[in-house]
Amino acid sequence: EATGFGAVYFLRQMLEKAGMDIKGQTIAISGFGNVAWGAATKATELGAKVVTISGPDGYIYDPAGLDAEKIAYMLELRASNNDVVEPYAKKFPGSQFFAGKKPWEVKVDIAMPCATQNELDLDDAKKLVANGCKYVVEGANMPTTTDATTFLIENGVYFAPGKAANAGGVAVSGLEMSQNHEHLSWTFEEVDEKLKGIMNSIYTAAASAAAEYGHEGNLVFGANIAGFLKVADAMMAQGVC
Repeated sequence: EATGFGAVYFLRQMLEKAGMDIKGQTIAISGFGNVAWGAATKATELGAKVVTISGPDGYIYDPAGLDAEKIAYMLELRASNNDVVEPYAKKFPGSQFFAGKKPWEVKVDIAMPCATQNELDLDDAKKLVANGCKYVVEGANMPTTTDATTFLIENGVYFAPGKAANAGGVAVSGLEMSQNHEHLSWTFEEVDEKLKGIMNSIYTAAASAAAEYGHEGNLVFGANIAGFLKVADAMMAQGVC
């Protein structure tokens, strides 16, 4: 769940920077695997309303929002290995299944693509903008196409690239390695606090780099610069350059 949790922590930093709270925000999430489950779990825990999940067969729209029971059912769907989400609509009255479609046509405040690469294209981006979506946070690896990313940013959507926003999984793998090497044992709560700190630092690095180099608010630009500088500084410290 670290990747999904981390993406939500990153989103929370973006919202706080704008003087907003994640509580009460409406979120569309794609996918129903580990990342989507983690993002839905943490967003719901923090008071947001997650209204969609999706699979290869289509997407579910649940206007009442996900709760603990519904999120647990996501895991059951995944464990069945049938790779479909349609049964959700049959189990929970009031929800709807849209065959062969993606959740980006639903009117929401925030979109979190957490399924697969290139799942959010230009047409999807146009639907999100038309419906007033203000934040897109990537949970999957490169789920938004390049032209869609450009369109979203040019139309005032705050966009968090996966190279920054979905770093939580790799970060917690690093924490696991630290525990093993140092023969330490941290509780879930301790690891979660460390993850929050890591995601906050990543956001700060990307936002600061964007502002310093003349692209304030553009986290794609900021994440690229911050990442490059970190690698360059490490190389210089090792005497490579």
